[in-house]
Amino acid sequence: MYIIPAIDIIEGKCVRLSQGAYDRKTIYHDDPLEVAKSFADHGLTRLHLVDLDGAKAKHVVNWKVLERIANYTDLQIDFGGGVKSNEDLKIVFDSGARQATAGSIAVTEPDVFHGWLQSHGSEKIILGADLKNGNIATHGWQNESDHGWESFLDEHTSQGATYVVCTDVAKDGMLAGPATDLYRDMLVKFPDLKLIASGGVTTLSDLEELRTIGCYGAIVGKAIYEEKLSLKDLQNFQDAG
Repeated sequence: MYIIPAIDIIEGKCVRLSQGAYDRKTIYHDDPLEVAKSFADHGLTRLHLVDLDGAKAKHVVNWKVLERIANYTDLQIDFGGGVKSNEDLKIVFDSGARQATAGSIAVTEPDVFHGWLQSHGSEKIILGADLKNGNIATHGWQNESDHGWESFLDEHTSQGATYVVCTDVAKDGMLAGPATDLYRDMLVKFPDLKLIASGGVTTLSDLEELRTIGCYGAIVGKAIYEEKLSLKDLQNFQDAG
């Protein structure tokens, strides 16, 4: 299982939100590149980079941050937040992302999302499945759709989606453990998913549980910044896996 540290960006700074609320923001570092370098220095190979300004604005905003991290580290970056058009997708890949995460457009314009899967391949496009009260949330978790996760995943995996990053918004930034039961149910129903768990990871035992149930990756954010998990711990866990 891959350990995927997260950097969330607002106004070019490294931040974390609690339960997706923009008014519950903590700034952790002024320079995301320095944070990304610390991840790479500890042997982590991947990065989940989220443009929170872009998610709110409905178009990519912080692509310069992506470009700097891609130019100055070897991290494999998946970029999400505001990827709503062909132009956004081009900016993301031209700026150095290995993969793009798209969630809202898979709800509002599924045909466009399916076109991206066909034109770029399922290895490059990650389906974002953010859950709020059991339904898919969109636009930086500000809106709640009427799509349940099972029908949502069925619709898009049938069109070739294989990578899914799933966040239970209630868990995000709360340091109260991940939605392990939810992910287990997903993998029972969709055993071929490369499921990336996101939200709530706080301890090494959380990660062990996610690995045991078959998650492809686990995103770790606030637990790093609040020093609940050290980068050395994460490096050792991944090396041991």
